[in-house]
Amino acid sequence: MAQFDFFVVNVAAPSLEHDLHAGPAALELIVAGYAFTYAAGMITGGRLGDRYGYRRVFVWGVAAFTVASVLGGIAQSPSQLVAARLLQGLAGAAMVPQVLATISAVYPPGERARAIGWYGATGGLGSIAGQVLGGLLLTADVLGLGWRAVFLINLPVGLVVVPLAWRLLPEVETARRSKLDVPGAAGLAAGVGLLLVPLGLGNSLGWPVWTWACMVASVPVFALTWSWLRALGARGGQPVLDLALLRVHSYLAGVGSIVAFMAYFASFMFTLTLLLQIGLGLTALQAGLVFAPMGAMFTITSLLGARLVRRRGLIVVIAGGVVVVTGLGLLLAGVGQGLPYVLAALMLVGAGNGLVLPQLIGAALVEVEPHQAGIGSGVLSTAQQFAGAGGVAVIGAVFFAVAEGGREIAAMRWSAAVDLVLVIVVIVSVAYNRRRAIRRAWPERSRTAVTP
Repeated sequence: MAQFDFFVVNVAAPSLEHDLHAGPAALELIVAGYAFTYAAGMITGGRLGDRYGYRRVFVWGVAAFTVASVLGGIAQSPSQLVAARLLQGLAGAAMVPQVLATISAVYPPGERARAIGWYGATGGLGSIAGQVLGGLLLTADVLGLGWRAVFLINLPVGLVVVPLAWRLLPEVETARRSKLDVPGAAGLAAGVGLLLVPLGLGNSLGWPVWTWACMVASVPVFALTWSWLRALGARGGQPVLDLALLRVHSYLAGVGSIVAFMAYFASFMFTLTLLLQIGLGLTALQAGLVFAPMGAMFTITSLLGARLVRRRGLIVVIAGGVVVVTGLGLLLAGVGQGLPYVLAALMLVGAGNGLVLPQLIGAALVEVEPHQAGIGSGVLSTAQQFAGAGGVAVIGAVFFAVAEGGREIAAMRWSAAVDLVLVIVVIVSVAYNRRRAIRRAWPERSRTAVTP
């Protein structure tokens, strides 16, 4: 639901502009407002799960997300839809971190990778469904609902998930007596907002002075918040962000890799949609169906990836990155040669993505303690959303700058080149971590060999 609603609005944007009379600023807020509250609330959502229980917060998050979706589906004005989207983002921030937290707390390390592989496959399907199912819903115009169907489709999902989750999800013991760090949560949300709002709106507004001022102001806000978190932890309190996580090298490396990968992935989906609908003249449904083979390859390889990583290690993730680079290289060279060529390149990209993304998530959480699972997942999800928003803003700006005058194919080449560099950064980072892991394991093997 969360991933679907993040991407489906891109497909529905023309209908919103026509039927709801949403101007450019309103459209930006409908898209970026969800991303902002979703990202800003992730860390607090993770901490709420640590305090009140992952099952309880997940169920309430799904229920709130369903209500917000209905409010969006019945909105009568752009401002009402913006408000519903903001509420959707907050509900998603409560809902999503509990999934990874439950996996990390319940599954032993030997089985965790497979569970996270399914989690990654589901996230990939949600992203692709935003393009494919969104196009189908708009084209079919079920019950004459038009764009409203892309929000109301969440109602039957929520009605099924809430009772099933309450009945089937395990109850995990968490530190429920801890107090919520309101100043820390507010500081982190303010800092993220000062960065995400300008990144989301700056390009369409021509980057006015206030956008740069907000991004500069985020630095002292983050600095003050960091000081508060350290001071609270030093006197025995429980800050909203557990700074001990930042001393786990595998976690930091995983977060860094995910930032690079998500900046590529989100911007690639965004610019490819623009190329298909504006540059190649496809309808929303046709553009959505182009994503289907890539989504199918992602699902297949993400499910196989966990098993391969258990057998072969991180070399599988590196190989997946190489496949992505190959697909992007083919797209870079032949994007102007027709849709079949684009489809072939996208299938390679999807296959490589499935080997990389779910395993990056698992690698980041492998050394995280169960009692830190909620906040660790929240930080990870925040990094994903911030990287996605930043990637769309920066690489999207490159696309729009080159695309002036009907040069969308050239713009796609430029954005694909930037994406290719980001994936190479991921490959190098994973290769470095693999080398460190081998070095750590070798002394243990040497000692074992000489121990009676």
